[in-house]
This record gives sequence, C-alpha cells and structure tokens, in this order.
Amino acid sequence: MATKKTGNLNKGQLVETVAAEAGVTKKQAAAAVASVLGAVQKTLKKGGKVAIVGFGTFGTAKRKARKGINPKTKQQIKIAAKTVVKFKASSALLGK
Repeated sequence: MATKKTGNLNKGQLVETVAAEAGVTKKQAAAAVASVLGAVQKTLKKGGKVAIVGFGTFGTAKRKARKGINPKTKQQIKIAAKTVVKFKASSALLGK
C-alpha cells in the first residue's frame, strides 16, 4: 500500500500489505518482514550476496579512500574507504 502521491512504501506499509495479502495478522506479518530483512542484513554483513529471483540481487562493494571537498569551507578532505550495499534489479523487475 504505497502512498498515492509518491508511490513510496515504508516498513509499516509493507507490513500492512503482507498481512492483507497473506491473510495473517499484522503481528505475524511484522515478524516475517523482520525475519527476511534480518537474514538479508546478516548475509550482507558477512560480504555475501542475496539473490531474489524476479526481484534482484543485493551485494556489497568496497569503495576506495578518496579525496573530496567540503562544500561549506571548500577545503579538501579525505574520505575513508568503506563497504557499501549495492542492488541490481532483475530484468523481470525492470520489465525487460
């Protein structure tokens, strides 16, 4: 049940949608959503990939340290290396 204006869906709305479509209580749906998100999070923290057929693949990538500019002071700063989450949508999701 995305909002009508933006089409966005927050976690609460996702729980409501799962509960309505699966015919379960909101409490059961919330537990299911939390379980799925927890499993995805654990896998990504270990550096693994999560592939959901017909939806897409979540993975991680390492970003190198780089130089940046503080827009307020215009001074050059160092941006530390970090690991970021990436998502690649499946062709089914993209409508190809």
